[in-house]
Amino acid sequence: MQPAQLGDLVTVLYDGKLENGEVFESSADTGPISFTLGDGSVMPAFEAAVIGMQPGESKIIKIKPENAYGLHSPELVHIVSRAAVNPDCELTPGMVVGLNMEVEGQMQKVPATITALEEDKVTVDFNHPLAGQELLYKITLQSIGEPVDQGGGDCSSASGDGCGHC
Repeated sequence: MQPAQLGDLVTVLYDGKLENGEVFESSADTGPISFTLGDGSVMPAFEAAVIGMQPGESKIIKIKPENAYGLHSPELVHIVSRAAVNPDCELTPGMVVGLNMEVEGQMQKVPATITALEEDKVTVDFNHPLAGQELLYKITLQSIGEPVDQGGGDCSSASGDGCGHC
């Protein structure tokens, strides 16, 4: 069988860990993921690691913060009034809350992590919870499905000399 390539539907088992060994996500909890290589539905560095793998093959990859959820940006940490965050809810540090913010001219509910509490003020962080973290993934390619036609060209060549995008 050919190794995984762009356009293939792949099914992957994975464990995602932080540098300290803490598991932040695992297919043991959620089940395997299936996606088409090249469709942009997973992190580009994760997808690049799967390309070239054979079913049953495993590998461990490190993804730097700038290639994952970005660097932690201090500009995304704000102090807001307690009234801006559901005043009827008991708040605790680490809790994720939805705050109404203007995004591109439209009001949207945006997730933020509470990092500190004072009597009438709350410090919230709009960075992704994994921003600034190097991620370690153990990836096992479970299967490769039929390539997905990405449009254009005849891919019927049995010799592998086809259009090169299937």
